Parts: sequence; C-alpha cells; structure tokens
Amino acid sequence: MTFNPTSSIAPFLQTSVFFPEEFDEFRVKFLQLYRDISNSVNVRQIGVFDLQEFLTGESWATNGDPQRKKQTYRTIYYFSDASLNFAHNITNITLTTHIYGSFTDGTNFYPLPYVSAVAVANQIQIVVTPTNIVVTKGGGAPAITNGVIVLEYLRN
Repeated sequence: MTFNPTSSIAPFLQTSVFFPEEFDEFRVKFLQLYRDISNSVNVRQIGVFDLQEFLTGESWATNGDPQRKKQTYRTIYYFSDASLNFAHNITNITLTTHIYGSFTDGTNFYPLPYVSAVAVANQIQIVVTPTNIVVTKGGGAPAITNGVIVLEYLRN
C-alpha cells in the first residue's frame, strides 16, 4: 500500500491565518478554514471512557470496501475477583479493535492482559464472547482487588 497524502487527513491546524480584506476572498478563506477545523476535530480520538457506550472518534476501513469507514465504540467495565465473568450487554459486535485494562491487588498495579515473566500459571487472560467478558486467572496470578477493562469495537 502506498501512502497518499491527498487522501490523508492529519489533525493539524495552522496557528495563525491571514484573512483578506475583500469580502468574497475573506468568505472563501473563512469557509476553507472552517472545513479544516471541522475535519481536524472530527478525526481526533475522543478521550472519554464511560460505563455507557461512547464513540471513540476512530474510523476504521471496512474489510472488502476500504472507502467505507466504520466508527468504533468504547465501553469500560469495572470488576474484581468476585466478578470475573460478566455480561457486556452489547449486541451486533462485528469486531473488537482493542481489549485492554489494568488492575490492582491492593498494593501493586498490573496491565491487562497480565503476562508473568516468572510462571505461565501467574497470567491473566481476557476473552470477549458474544454475551460476556470472561477473565481467567492462572493458579498463581495476583488477587484482583479492583480492575477496569476497556472494550473498543465495531458494530453492524
């Protein structure tokens, strides 16, 4: 695939702009600037992590039709050792784009999924089924006092 700068939108704006004094030229420049601002704002990633489904601002090419884009959604889930298998309540997921999170054992903080450099039995896995999020802990894995899973996905 070849990079094509004319089809790419970078969220970058000039910090200063010269506006012509003549109204028609001003109008053209102003409308161009407004389009640039709108495009830059619309392609940024939205930094909201909520318990309710939220658009991320990411746009993904559709498999088989790269010109058609799909928006990704994000939902977060809090959990602990008492709740390692719970419903995500999302229908029509076609693909997950990111599954990640972190947890604490009350003292230390760990990434999810957790990979131990010491023993395979210490690891923690996350699987998303059509209905649930399932966290599976190895026999030597740290306790999960409090954790969060971030699920980002495409829908039909």
